[in-house]
Amino acid sequence: MEDLSLNNKLNEFKAYIKNKKVAVLGIGVSNIPLIKYLYSLGVDITAFDKCCKDDLCCVSDQFKGLDIKYSLGDGYLKNLKGFDIVFRTPGMRYDLPEIVAAKEKGAKITSEMEVFFEVCPAQIFAVTGSDGKTTTSTLIYKMLKKQGYNCWLGGNIGTPLLSKIDEIQKTDKVVLELSSFQLHTMTKSPEIAVVTNLSPNHLDFHKSMDEYVSAKKNIFNFQSKEDRLILNFDNDITKEFEKEAKGKVFYFSRLKQPDKGAGLKDGCIFYKDGDREIEVVDTKSIAIPGVHNVENYLAAICAVIDYVDVKTIQKVAKEFKGVEHRLEFVGEKNGVLFYNDSIASSPTRTIAGLLSFEQKVILIAGGYDKNIPYDKMGAHIAKKVKSMFLIGQTADKIHNSLKDEIEGTGKGKDVFVCKCESLEEAVKKAYDSAECGDIIIMSPASASFDMFKSFDERGKKFKQFVKDILNH
Repeated sequence: MEDLSLNNKLNEFKAYIKNKKVAVLGIGVSNIPLIKYLYSLGVDITAFDKCCKDDLCCVSDQFKGLDIKYSLGDGYLKNLKGFDIVFRTPGMRYDLPEIVAAKEKGAKITSEMEVFFEVCPAQIFAVTGSDGKTTTSTLIYKMLKKQGYNCWLGGNIGTPLLSKIDEIQKTDKVVLELSSFQLHTMTKSPEIAVVTNLSPNHLDFHKSMDEYVSAKKNIFNFQSKEDRLILNFDNDITKEFEKEAKGKVFYFSRLKQPDKGAGLKDGCIFYKDGDREIEVVDTKSIAIPGVHNVENYLAAICAVIDYVDVKTIQKVAKEFKGVEHRLEFVGEKNGVLFYNDSIASSPTRTIAGLLSFEQKVILIAGGYDKNIPYDKMGAHIAKKVKSMFLIGQTADKIHNSLKDEIEGTGKGKDVFVCKCESLEEAVKKAYDSAECGDIIIMSPASASFDMFKSFDERGKKFKQFVKDILNH
């Protein structure tokens, strides 16, 4: 009888890495468990980070008692010499001169996620895309878990799963959210891959849109013919991926019923595959608002339909109230409603948020500039925004999109625009301008890095500023 607890690939990895000289590039919160795990395997570790020691005091406290070396501060990569293995953090390009030089000297360049794919014994469901990754991944995870599977959720979410690999069994299910950064150098693909959509994003990191799209394709480039690829039929880029698919292709669409996949009919989600057609869930029973969340359900259903009962999906639809920072209801005061959509780091994501409300909203937007276009925002601002409070590097780009719409169509002249120095100022001024019945939504259409460490920190700050108003 097969021993399901035996993971030969993991044992081979442990034997291979023991006593190796290993560099871990980046000592962010997500890499702390990875460093601890590698150290437990008898690895000689040097941790690299551009931050100085004082900035990392909270992190280094996690490694007290461990014999870990450091290379920190300006020029920290100059010491990347003489290593057997280099773990690259996802937000660092693989073609930096120091990394290329280390590879030429014989170092193996890898990442936490690449090793995880090599040693994971369980079936992997993975999700990528420009928008909707986290919600779709979470839906897949919750559906599988409610069905009774032992599940793990990771990748771009939560704890690095390589640090949990000793606990993962062959009969488990693993759900991963994968960014283009993680996929950029991948040479393995999951058994079930989902691409939610693609639009210009992260062009501050990727050299071109073509490179960004190419990185995303690695989620299916190494699939077998028995694996499953789930694509958005309504997105012009993802629809074309079928031509390069290695596995079985299934589509999801809000606009038509695919021959193989999930679509809408009379307000219900139907799944079709050949002669099999199943009515899965009424969209009115989905607890989280917005047509984009209907798309997330369509994608998730395509991923789990062969593993989960329809009744299980229906239960999740009624019970799941959404993920933090994604159209998250924060509170109400004097009839004014506050929503936190900090995850919206691109124009397409903010547009989806605006379309989730029937009425015009008060929008707080702006942030770090990822060098992506904002021209499509203007028409939606003109149609769905009452007033707009702008912050950060992209404030002018967002305002210019509205100006272009006014100049081109005459629409949007009545939108009040105010530029603010901080998020706190924007929240206060937005509330001061609001009337009973108004909706204030922070949906930045931009990354957070000009003012905050992450979208999570930005969202938490927004909620704190709102609570200050609610409690005043």
